[in-house]
Amino acid sequence: MNLQHAKNELKNISASMFKKNFFGLFSGSISMKIEHNKFIINRAQAVFDRLSDDDFVLLSGSKDYRWKDASSDADVHFGIFKSIIEAKYCAFCVPPYLCAYSLEHKNFEPQDYLGKTLIDNIFVYDGGRFEDWGERAPSEIPRYMLEKNTNIMLVRARGIYVYSRDLHELVKIVSIMEHSCKLLSLAKMF
Repeated sequence: MNLQHAKNELKNISASMFKKNFFGLFSGSISMKIEHNKFIINRAQAVFDRLSDDDFVLLSGSKDYRWKDASSDADVHFGIFKSIIEAKYCAFCVPPYLCAYSLEHKNFEPQDYLGKTLIDNIFVYDGGRFEDWGERAPSEIPRYMLEKNTNIMLVRARGIYVYSRDLHELVKIVSIMEHSCKLLSLAKMF
């Protein structure tokens, strides 16, 4: 896949994810592995509903000036791509119901049909201190995913990290989890 096609694919799906509240105005990230040691990721100030080609930066394992322009999650995405061979796409999302759910629960257990059939019980990871999370996350997240043999990491009060071989599968995971949380929230009201 060429670089332009990759950017177009990420632009299209990012707009949909933004409209669904999976990304905030300046929160969240999405990337795609291009080669073994290269990937594209959104820039730090990207607005996800109207990404342009210039809103992506191509990074490699050797840190150069481009890393300063990239999303603050670039180190996490690189860690996942480097550690997990099957990871082709990676995203950090902040869906509001899922983030709210993570504040009050230690596990995510969907109760609806679609959630129960497609998503296992997921542990809510407590990242601990906010002050140094940005320094710890690039190693903790890939390590957790490898140790638990999972492509989903729900971090308490932060959001969800997901990787997949297929971009639509990645979005499907986030969508189903957010939908399940909405249903759990509504059920609690009744």
